[in-house]
Amino acid sequence: MRLIYFRWPWLFVIIRVKKNNNLVKRLMDRHTSKHTTFSLKALAHSIFSALFLLSLVTTLDADAEESINTIIANDDSLQVPYLKYDILLDGQIDEAVWQQAAIVPLNFITRPFENTTPPVATTARIFENGQAIFVAFTAHDDDVSQLRAMFRDRDNVWDNDLVGIKIDTFGDSRLSYQFFVNPHGIQSDAIENQMTLSESDSWNAIWDAKTHISDDSYTVEMRLPFRIMNFIDSDGPKNWRVEFVRFYPRENNLRISNRPVDRNNACGLCQMGKMEGFSSAVQGKNLSITPYAVAGVARNRLPISGNNTADDWQYQNNQEVGVDINWGISSDMLLQATINPDFSQVEADAGQLGINNPFALFFPEQRPFFLENADFFSTQYDLVYTRNIGAPDLGTKLTGRINNHTFGILAANDENTTFLVPGNLSSSVANIASESTNIAARYRYDVSDELSIGAIITGRRADDYHNVVTGIDTRYQITPSDTLRAQVLRSDTQYPHSLYQDFCANECESDSDVDEITLRTRNSEAFSGSTYTVDYRHEERNWYVVTNRTSTQADFRADLGFESNVDRHKDLLGGGYIWWQDDAWWNRLEFGGDWDITHNDNGELIERELQAQIELNAAYQSYFNLQWVKRDTVGLRHDGSSLTIDGNSTRFTEEQYSFYFEMQPNSTLYFENYARIGDRIDLRNNRLGDQILLEPAITLNLGQHLEASLSHEYNRIDVNDEMLFTANLSDLRLSYQFSANQFIRVALVYADIKRNTSNYLMDVDARERSLGTQIVYSYMINPLSRLFIGYGDSAFADDDNPGLLRTEQAVFMKFSYAWLY
Repeated sequence: MRLIYFRWPWLFVIIRVKKNNNLVKRLMDRHTSKHTTFSLKALAHSIFSALFLLSLVTTLDADAEESINTIIANDDSLQVPYLKYDILLDGQIDEAVWQQAAIVPLNFITRPFENTTPPVATTARIFENGQAIFVAFTAHDDDVSQLRAMFRDRDNVWDNDLVGIKIDTFGDSRLSYQFFVNPHGIQSDAIENQMTLSESDSWNAIWDAKTHISDDSYTVEMRLPFRIMNFIDSDGPKNWRVEFVRFYPRENNLRISNRPVDRNNACGLCQMGKMEGFSSAVQGKNLSITPYAVAGVARNRLPISGNNTADDWQYQNNQEVGVDINWGISSDMLLQATINPDFSQVEADAGQLGINNPFALFFPEQRPFFLENADFFSTQYDLVYTRNIGAPDLGTKLTGRINNHTFGILAANDENTTFLVPGNLSSSVANIASESTNIAARYRYDVSDELSIGAIITGRRADDYHNVVTGIDTRYQITPSDTLRAQVLRSDTQYPHSLYQDFCANECESDSDVDEITLRTRNSEAFSGSTYTVDYRHEERNWYVVTNRTSTQADFRADLGFESNVDRHKDLLGGGYIWWQDDAWWNRLEFGGDWDITHNDNGELIERELQAQIELNAAYQSYFNLQWVKRDTVGLRHDGSSLTIDGNSTRFTEEQYSFYFEMQPNSTLYFENYARIGDRIDLRNNRLGDQILLEPAITLNLGQHLEASLSHEYNRIDVNDEMLFTANLSDLRLSYQFSANQFIRVALVYADIKRNTSNYLMDVDARERSLGTQIVYSYMINPLSRLFIGYGDSAFADDDNPGLLRTEQAVFMKFSYAWLY
């Protein structure tokens, strides 16, 4: 079982705050007679009370931290004052209007410690003017020279000193917007989805922030336009949820909040505090029109086998113009359209090794049109993997939320049709040279704060091909500690009659030419299949239990998504115990594990696995994970023309030990390493081997502007005490951030695979190498208005061409500019 690690945190906490004028109101009520009889005594009493209140207000205004607007932890809602002022942001909280804002102190460390007192003081202020929310932070620090604040590109400062706000604009604990700023004004924004337990910083909104660093603190001013958030446009005050957060990374990365956290409550967004106000909030026209232009020249050539030369270069010129349109039809509904879109990727994908891996590699989406509001289509299955849509001419997306109804509709064409062909022991990517139409529609009804019911449909259609998936799902928060999730799907699919031939070894003339993917695509008629998953979790402060059943039939397909397994039925039971410590060199220790078993449709055993692990969080922002796995599993099928498991495959027992650690001892250095040793099946020759896998990585912040990161993967398998292969992959990234708006970045990805040909049962190349290079300069006006200029090339080498031969080169420029209305 491979671990996936996220380096930026899951944010959760609650706040309770008082109405701004509660203190004055209570004092006024206390000195208001229940009778209307006039008397000199009553008049004198009233005058005395008024003078007392005047002196009190004067005194409190002199000390904002003790002002009548100060919010103290209690069960009331935060009343956000409406103030008809605008501010020219400069990072210095010296405008008089800030004295009228609601004031919220951040008094609790919620991670890694449990609601302890912070070593530094932090205060937030908030008000709104009908057009935007204004937020200010004063983040005190005993030694500002220790601030971890780098100049980086947007969304790449999650490990810095940060202050920010989380806002749930529907107040139902389903989704929250996150806005954070580091001391240099670098912005990070994200969306947290409680339904899928996921966070995504791929969402980018246009908002403003300015900062100022003084001798003993840094201050931040933020302006968050209502136009960038969805909310119900109702009359009167709106009931939202909010949390104010500061990250203070020193020996530990302290998460400081205005409210304590309940670790017995598994729902993070449920613990956010209530916030009331925004009666006059409007989104305006909420229309953005973003034209773009792309110009580029590329060339490629095919190598000539045997002499390390290549054919003549073939040139392609690319000049494109297009436009993206975002229209907020209402405060809770967004329509996006793109005409002749630019779906090129500017950022190079991280390098991956596919050796000894029978399943297709996953690469994350990076294109803005598809990333915007992508969480509206999220379910327990990955049903909308938009990198399957490679080159559309038109695309449109409608997302919205009306009362308890949430919906999303996506439609785009594609000049080709690419999809994943799944299996139970392997998967592969198919391509049909035919234009396709692609749609996805998602709907969710929130019955209550605890119960949601949803539906989804996806569809793809091309010549002699279609795939349609329909399904329903639910999430039920039974108690604060118990969550039940379930989903059922049904698909109907038809492949082109000749598609299976793309996966044959030699024209499919004999059984030896056939493999699992050939069989799963050899269907002359339409076919249907189903899948379902049920997941139950009980999570408390010190222990948790997880159980899951996922059952997928052989004929189920989700061609718009990325579901690589079918003909598999898996049961899992797991749990763990957690110890916490607030005054030692470590702060969290967990012992856990799980057991799972997997069969195919015919009840034949595919895999049985037992896993145990120990996790430790400690000082210097360190994390350690030690894991043991014992797995009974199957290797290759002996007869590729049959999908049978029993009697048609060899069973192996793999026992593996893995160790992962990461640490960030100071602002300059971050390093991590994943190591695994033990048994590993040689999936090329169907034998058990010994594996050593190392994945170290290091990041250096060389000053505040230059970042250098290097990651490496070393993978070696020995069989019969001899090397089978040794694979190395190095990924070097250098980035210099001139300011918050511009950077230059260099990426080098080099792979080198060496094989011991005498230890293989078939002919293979003794060595393969590849090298990819990219240089990109970017200037950003805002997230939608950017200039990119870049160069990229790639080269490869094998036994027929032993020297690295450059086969692709390209230069490009892209410019986009957003007009906001």
